Amino acid sequence: MRFLAALPCLLGLTAADFHVNIPEIVHAVEYVLSEFEPWPSYHGPTGTLRTATATPTATPSATCSPYWLENIKHQGISAFNPDPATYQVFRNVKDFGAKGDGVTDDTAAIQLAITTGNRCAPGVCESSTVTPAVVYFPAGTYIISSSIIDYYYTQIIGGALGYGATNVFYRQVRNFVFDMTAIPASSSATGVHWPTAQATSIQNCVFLMSDAPGTLHQGLFLESGSAGFITDLVFYGGFIAANLGNQQYTMRNLTIYNAVTAINMLFDWGWTFKSINIQNCSVGVDTTSGGPTAQHVGSVTFFDSSISNTPIGFNISREPGSMPPTAGSLILENVQLNNVPIAVQQPGRVVALAGTTESITIAAWGDGNEYTPNGPTTFEGTFTPPTRPGSLVSGNGYYQRSKPQYGTTPLSDFLSTRSAGATGNGVTDDTLALEAVLILGAVTGKIVFFDAGTYKVTRTLYFPPGVKVVGETYPVIMSSGTFFASMNNPKPVVQVGLPGQVGYIEWSEIGGFAGSNLQLAQCPTTPLVATPPAPVNANCIAAFLSMHITPKAANLYMENNWFWTADHDIEDPKDTQITIYTGRGFFIESLAGTIWLYGTAVEHHQLYQYQFANTQNIFMGQIQTETAYYQPNPNATEPFPPVAALQDPNFVTSCAGVAGNCADGWGLRILNSHNILTYGAGLYSFFDNYSTNCSAAGNGEVCQSRIFDLEMIGNDLQNVWVYNLNTIGATSMIDENGKSLASFADNVNVFPDTIALFHT
Repeated sequence: MRFLAALPCLLGLTAADFHVNIPEIVHAVEYVLSEFEPWPSYHGPTGTLRTATATPTATPSATCSPYWLENIKHQGISAFNPDPATYQVFRNVKDFGAKGDGVTDDTAAIQLAITTGNRCAPGVCESSTVTPAVVYFPAGTYIISSSIIDYYYTQIIGGALGYGATNVFYRQVRNFVFDMTAIPASSSATGVHWPTAQATSIQNCVFLMSDAPGTLHQGLFLESGSAGFITDLVFYGGFIAANLGNQQYTMRNLTIYNAVTAINMLFDWGWTFKSINIQNCSVGVDTTSGGPTAQHVGSVTFFDSSISNTPIGFNISREPGSMPPTAGSLILENVQLNNVPIAVQQPGRVVALAGTTESITIAAWGDGNEYTPNGPTTFEGTFTPPTRPGSLVSGNGYYQRSKPQYGTTPLSDFLSTRSAGATGNGVTDDTLALEAVLILGAVTGKIVFFDAGTYKVTRTLYFPPGVKVVGETYPVIMSSGTFFASMNNPKPVVQVGLPGQVGYIEWSEIGGFAGSNLQLAQCPTTPLVATPPAPVNANCIAAFLSMHITPKAANLYMENNWFWTADHDIEDPKDTQITIYTGRGFFIESLAGTIWLYGTAVEHHQLYQYQFANTQNIFMGQIQTETAYYQPNPNATEPFPPVAALQDPNFVTSCAGVAGNCADGWGLRILNSHNILTYGAGLYSFFDNYSTNCSAAGNGEVCQSRIFDLEMIGNDLQNVWVYNLNTIGATSMIDENGKSLASFADNVNVFPDTIALFHT
């Protein structure tokens, strides 16, 4: 099944942050848009499928059986929509008049499928979770003659293919072939325009572009936002296959053929690339935006990848004396080169790292500041990479697995939660109905389909071993009642397995939003009210802990997960800030470990965002955190007291003698653990009691004193590595056993402060 469009250009909401105005970001985005202004919106000559000229070297075969999502009974609802009984969540574009015959112009029909239902439109609505939509394209070839405008909280999904901006949340595109070859090669045209933030993704898509001399096509244009995750893309041809700018990102499993430039970096703070396969391009990765005197690219981590038949692997602006001092930090690890004469080229065609006309593997090479663990030392060259635990590796790289889509699974193998008796209306107690269908799914091997809705539960929902769960446009599991109300006796909303059980589960496409009573009306900000002595608003204490991996749990694979305590009300037309209290973020104390975290983020928790205690064998690819905006009013001692059994930080004792805002939540804590390997990290603290003066350039990074904590008893902090650590607003970038190892002042970058390589 393929979606073939003469001009597939999906324009999203502007990825603007309504609460953090960062001049450096504004300048970088303006620079990018001035250079690439013609590309995002194209109105020019468009042919039909029969005029397409490009022939890919290999075209993926489609599955023959109908995709289950097309024919399953569609009974999902938006529980808190003003009219949930009539609001339509699932939309088949053919029901709105699209033909998909490769001849008819389907532009208006597709746009109608997206917009119907008084939905959240760009330029009119900033954000909302009460108008979700799944816009589905059955197998076919859809011709469009102008840009399709995507709306907030939309999943655009095609029938499964047979391949093995800071407030723009909850969008997804997957399972399409975007065919641009009917557009003249000389036209500035874009396949997908994707300025986005967290909880977004593009997966399992192919971009077909002209590879004629002088081509101006680009496949993916991403110039702003705070994201994000993209995986399983193939690009053929084009001037630029992927043109990328964002605060931070994880991209995995991209294959690029015959582009002039495979990947062009516009700006970033940190970008993690894994399993990238570049073939027959002129330049593999270009990070020269802004030039050596005003670099826009902060850092890039590139590993478990290959580049073939490409004259220049990496074209960079970083050189001795380039500015900002740590901009352009680059880490390469396990990168195979086949006929790549220049591996890394600096300004003036200076060869920083020679390549080969034959085949070599770059074991590890870097350019930036290093702490091992003391520093800084500015380095450019090879280094000995970390030892990879065998349990984390598959083949020639770290284990990876794409989110299951069940493309070949027959419809009869799905169990609907609403058909099983759950209502999803946000009012009825659905606990019993959900428990029953989850157990039935585990016993029968069938997949439990959570229809769109808000499912109220009044006690812990148990996921038994063997269950597989998939949701429709992020259904909500909402806890309610006294069972969950005690801070001193916390209960999980969802528990996976019981102690002693062994098994395997899959869980994807589940989220949570409106109807929480944790919105602007209940939880306004109070920056002018000192807390204490004023008490914390008890109605806005949301959760004890976001996620806990217990000592006996192991073998967890996570991809594109966001643990967010809301900093603003996304149902409010102005995205007004709010104050909500959640005690802890993501806590891992698995004794065996063996955990992979690709593209995860944890934000706005009181005591910490990520904490690893007495664990081992952890891989992380571009983690991202933000400190709670309200801190230090109150600071991290309020409202949740530390629990020693959970290894909580004790700020009363650890902050003795430390100046500044010491008692703010940690971004990352690693305690008595080993083999913790981080391939990109952004730990951000933008605010001091809702003021951003503390993180503004030149103000001394005084939002909080410390942000990354290492603590050991004995000698168990072995093989702890971080590539391209980016921090914002923190005076000390790394602390070990109460001692600062790295100051921001030695590591200034485009806006964050960057250490290219750290290890214990």
